Amino acid sequence: MLCLGNAHRNGTMGIKSGTRSGTIIRHRQSKRTSRICFTFTLLLLMFTPRVDSSWWYIGALGARVICDNIPGLVNKQRQLCQRHPDLMQSIGDGAKEWIRECQHQFRQHRWNCSTLERDHTVFGRVMLRSSREAAFVYAISSAGVVYAITKACSQGELKICGCDGQKRGRASDEKGDFDWGGCSDNINYGIKFAKDFVDARERMVKDARALMNLHNNRCGRMAVKRFMKLECKCHGVSGSCAVRTCWLALSDFRRTGDYLRKKYNTAIEVTMNQDGTGFTVADQDFKGSTKNELVYVENSPDYCLTDRSAGSLGTAGRECDKSSRGPDSCEVMCCGRGYDTMRVQRVTKCECKFKWCCAVECQDCEDTVDVHTCKPHKRPDWLD
Repeated sequence: MLCLGNAHRNGTMGIKSGTRSGTIIRHRQSKRTSRICFTFTLLLLMFTPRVDSSWWYIGALGARVICDNIPGLVNKQRQLCQRHPDLMQSIGDGAKEWIRECQHQFRQHRWNCSTLERDHTVFGRVMLRSSREAAFVYAISSAGVVYAITKACSQGELKICGCDGQKRGRASDEKGDFDWGGCSDNINYGIKFAKDFVDARERMVKDARALMNLHNNRCGRMAVKRFMKLECKCHGVSGSCAVRTCWLALSDFRRTGDYLRKKYNTAIEVTMNQDGTGFTVADQDFKGSTKNELVYVENSPDYCLTDRSAGSLGTAGRECDKSSRGPDSCEVMCCGRGYDTMRVQRVTKCECKFKWCCAVECQDCEDTVDVHTCKPHKRPDWLD
């Protein structure tokens, strides 16, 4: 804006000079200024890392979803948004759910799926690295869209879809024959729309990160389908199951989150193959298949210290468990920096009793507990 202002001001002065020589001088100054501004802008673009906005931000917009105002959508995503605005509301609700699930799964870890307020990238610069954490976020977000759309279809909230109409006639399981009936959740439509919408950005480029994201997006979609469950209603004399009517239903999203969290632990490091069409596993001794595994390209930072370039918020001030031996232990969480202990009063529910009918009444009990929080990083004396 400063460059534009200077160029505009120089051009005006050239007109006011009233002489041909004055105009030429001013014109040359304007061209020189424009050249400097162009060079400065080019350098700024070259050396300023870019963090793209994401459709993930739809969750922060809530009911204010307006397709043209959602940052980070590519053309195909914007077209789908304009064609199906009611689906965007479902995706927004789903975004809140999968972000909560991500934070639940990593609540006891150094990286705890923190989000940044009013940041269109939602997670900040941490997603720039093609790490295990990015692999998990892309998988859980894709799963969240499938889950939200499928659920909304079955509940009659969307005009374009409803129950799965293909589940008709008779079928069988380990318990015997049954009739398809009720309202089976339309998981196939949820997967199809999620693939079209979520994968749209990644299909615009062909590099290792795009391939990684597409792979992990698919793993997330398939994780939801993996936990579809058969629910049945019995028909018969005295409640006997002589005849069963069954339908397919979504499981709780927590099962998907737990499954993808385990896949995070066993994620596989890969590199892009020479023709740019797929991956090669970095570990030459690996003999299995990567089809249903999360993959990553870069190792993760340790997330111990605040590092804006890596998107790490550090662990200073985080609560830790003194008696734990897991990732939430004070030794691991605080990265060996030590911890502070503070005594606090906490109110918990206690002496709960069932009251007929149908409520549970509890007392509020105060308890004194020790809270341990990680010490901040100590600067070397020579820096002070």
